[in-house]
Amino acid sequence: MSDQKIQTFNDKEDDAHGNPETNDISENAPASFPVDESIEDDSTLVPADEKAAPQVGMMDHDPNTSVSGEADPNYVHPSTTEETTEAANIHAQTETDTQDSSVPENVYSDGDTTAVVTSFKPASPEEKSATATVKVMLLPDGYVMTVAFAIGLTTDNLKEHFTTELKIPPNVLQITFNGDVVEDSKTLMDLGVRPHGTIQLEMSSTDPQNYPIKPIKPQQEYNMPDVITVRVQKDADTYQDVVVEIERTTRCKAFLGGYRHKITGVEFHHAGVQTISKKRPDNGIEKFCRNTQTVREKSQHQQVTYTTSTQMTKIGCYVSNTTDKLISPGKYFSADEYHYRRLKAVIVIQTYARRWHAIRLVKQLSCDRMVRLDWEKKEEQRKKKEKEDRLKREYERRMHPKTKEDFDLLYHALEKWRQEELEHINVTLTGAERKAALCALLEQETQLIASIGRHKLDANEEIIKNSVQAFLEKCSEPKKWKAFDDKITEMDTQYTIRARELKDIYATINMKHLTQDERLDVLLTLKHTVKEHKCKLTEDIVELIDREADLLMRGVKESNLEGLRKRISTLFLQYIKTPTFNPEVARLLKVPQDPSLLHKNIYFCPGCRRYLRSTEFSLTANSHTTGRCHQCNKLDNVARQREDLNKYKNMLTQLRQAEAEYDKKAKIAFLLQEQDLQYLLRVIWATQSALSAWDDLYDLVMIRWNKYVEWSPWNCILLTKEEAAAHLKLDNVEQAYGVVFIRKVKHKHTLAKKYFSQIPTMAQFLHSRDSQPAAPGNDLLVTKPAVTQA
Repeated sequence: MSDQKIQTFNDKEDDAHGNPETNDISENAPASFPVDESIEDDSTLVPADEKAAPQVGMMDHDPNTSVSGEADPNYVHPSTTEETTEAANIHAQTETDTQDSSVPENVYSDGDTTAVVTSFKPASPEEKSATATVKVMLLPDGYVMTVAFAIGLTTDNLKEHFTTELKIPPNVLQITFNGDVVEDSKTLMDLGVRPHGTIQLEMSSTDPQNYPIKPIKPQQEYNMPDVITVRVQKDADTYQDVVVEIERTTRCKAFLGGYRHKITGVEFHHAGVQTISKKRPDNGIEKFCRNTQTVREKSQHQQVTYTTSTQMTKIGCYVSNTTDKLISPGKYFSADEYHYRRLKAVIVIQTYARRWHAIRLVKQLSCDRMVRLDWEKKEEQRKKKEKEDRLKREYERRMHPKTKEDFDLLYHALEKWRQEELEHINVTLTGAERKAALCALLEQETQLIASIGRHKLDANEEIIKNSVQAFLEKCSEPKKWKAFDDKITEMDTQYTIRARELKDIYATINMKHLTQDERLDVLLTLKHTVKEHKCKLTEDIVELIDREADLLMRGVKESNLEGLRKRISTLFLQYIKTPTFNPEVARLLKVPQDPSLLHKNIYFCPGCRRYLRSTEFSLTANSHTTGRCHQCNKLDNVARQREDLNKYKNMLTQLRQAEAEYDKKAKIAFLLQEQDLQYLLRVIWATQSALSAWDDLYDLVMIRWNKYVEWSPWNCILLTKEEAAAHLKLDNVEQAYGVVFIRKVKHKHTLAKKYFSQIPTMAQFLHSRDSQPAAPGNDLLVTKPAVTQA
C-alpha cells in the first residue's frame, strides 16, 4: 500500500461538473496523483432519498478532509498526498485473485442513511478491471448500504454477503432492480453496469414477520465515511483495484498548510496522517497536581548504622597504647547543685536579655523624641515663614494696590491707624491741645485718603484696560464643548471670526511706536471695516480717521495726536460692542437688547437711585429687601466702617471647598455670604478658638461639629488648624469632650439657629433629612483644613 494515494473532491464542485455521483478523477487530478486514466468514477456515499437525506461530501460535512476541486492540468500539485497506513485512519483493502467471497469492512451511519463499505476480491484477472459501486436500499426502512462489488459476480454472491451482515437466510432475501425481481444467477454486468460504474438495488424480505430486515447498528465513532475505488499500477501491465475507505474522525484536523491555484483559486491543503493516541481509562486516581510539580526538593544525608568492634591486647594480638589518653574523674556534684548552676545561668541570660531590650527601647524613645522635636521645629519654622510671607504679601498689596480687596485692606489699615492715634490723643491730651491734635489727625487722614485715591485711579486704568482685553478675548473665542472621551472640541462660527477680526484691528490701532506708513495702513484698514455699515457712529469714526491721516501728512507730532487717537479707539470699541456690527457681543452685554427682558430681575437702589440687575445687589442671610447695590455698600464702607472682609471671604471659600469634598450635594455653606460668616464668627464664637481661645483669624478654620452631618451654623465649631485636624479624627464627639464644653458648644449652636432661622430658605434645613446624623460607620471623606491665604 505504499504506492497507493488518496484524492478527495468537494461535492459542490462535483455538481458543477454535471454528475453528483461520478467524476473523472484522471482529468481533474493534479499531476502528482498516481491515478489511472481509466478510472471514471469516484464512489461517494449518497443517501437513498436525495430530498430526505443530504449528500455525503468531503468538505460540506466535515472539516477534517482536504479541500479539493477542479485543478489546472498543467499545474503540478505539491505533496498533499500521504501514504495510506494503519496509522492514517484510512483503511484500504486490496483485491486479490484467490478469493471469491467478501469480508465486510465497516458500517457507518448519519442517522437516516446507513452505509456498509466492503471490498470484494475477484477470482479472475478479468474481474480485476471490472469493479463497480453497488448501493443497496434496505426496504422498507430505506437505509442504503454501499459496497464495492465485482461486476462478474452474481446476485446470489451479493445475497450471501448480506446474509452474514443482516443475519437472515439467503433464500428469504429478494433483490429488485427498477421494480423487477433479479434472478440469483444474473451478474451486475447483465444488469447493464459498466466498469467502475454505480448501480442502486432494492433488497427486501419475503417473510418480514419472521425475518424482518433491521438496519445495521453503525459504529459510534465514525460519521459519514467516503468510499472510492482506485486503480493502482503495480507493474508495467499489472493493475490492481483498491477499495479505499476514508474515515472521518471526530477530531479537528490540524491546518498543516497547503497551496492555492493562482488561476482557479482552488486551495489544496496538506493531508494529516497522525493517528489519535488511545486514551487510558480513568481509574479515579489523580496523576498530575500542582504540588508535585512545584515542590522544592532537598537532599539530606542520613547516618546509617554500620558494624564496629574494639580490640584489646591479648595473647597473640598486640594493640599499641601510644595514642591512648588517660582520663581521671572530676569532682562529683549532686542534682541540686546542677540545678542551682543552671538557675544562675538562666538569671544571667535574662539579665543581659532585659538589658538589651531596655537599651533598644531607650534608643527607640530617643529616636522618636528627636523626630518629634525636629517636626515641631519644622512646624514652627513653617508657621513663621507663612506668617512672614503673609505680612510680605500684605505689605506689597498696601504699597501697590491693584484690586478691590487691596484697597479695602488699605482703608482698613487707615482706620486702624486712626483709631490708635485717636485713642492716644484722648489719653495724653486735653483741651485746646487735644483739638489741635485732632485737626492735625484729620488733615493727615485726608492726605492719606487722597493718596489712596490717586492709587485707585491708576489701578482703575489698568483694570479697565484688562477688562476690555478680557471682554474681547471672550467675545472672539470659539465655541467649546467636551466630548464623551473628555476631549475638548472647538468650533469657529461666522460671528466668532468676525469678532476676532475686530479684536485684532482694535489691538493694532492701540499699538505704540508705529511708523507713519504703518499707521496710515492701519487707519485705512479700519476705515474700510467701518464703512461696511453706514450710521452716525461710523461717520464719526471715518471723519476722525481722515483728520488723523491729514495731520500725519502735515507732520504733526505724535504727542499732539494722543487725544485724537484715544477718541478713535473709544468710538471703535463702541462699534465693537454694538450687536448690529458684532453679533457675537450680544450674549456678553449686561443690558439685554430685547426691551421685554428689562422687566425681569431689575431692582431699584435707594442709594444711587438707579435701576440695576439683581446681580448688582448683595443679600445677607437675614435680608428681606434688596437694599443698596454693591457700589453704594462699597462707598459706605470706605466712608464709615472701613472693614476688610477678605479674611472672611477666604475662610468661606475654604469652608465651601471642604464641604464639596465631603458631599457634592451640600447647600447650606453656599447660601452664606461674607457678612453672615462675619456675624457667626464675631458675635457667636467671639473670633477665637473654642478650645484654646486663639484669636488669630488666619490660623482659625470653621469645621463640622459632628462630621457625619452636613455643615451648618448649628453644626460647626471654630478651631485652629491643628485642633481641627485632631477633631475630625473623632468618631463620637459626645464621648471625647467634657459635659461643660459640650453644653457651651450647644448653646452657641442654639444662638446660631435662632438667628439664621429667620431666613425661609435656611429654615427648611433645620429639620430636613440632610441634617440628620448618619451612621458612624459610613465611609466619609475626612480632610485636613486647607491653609488660609491672605
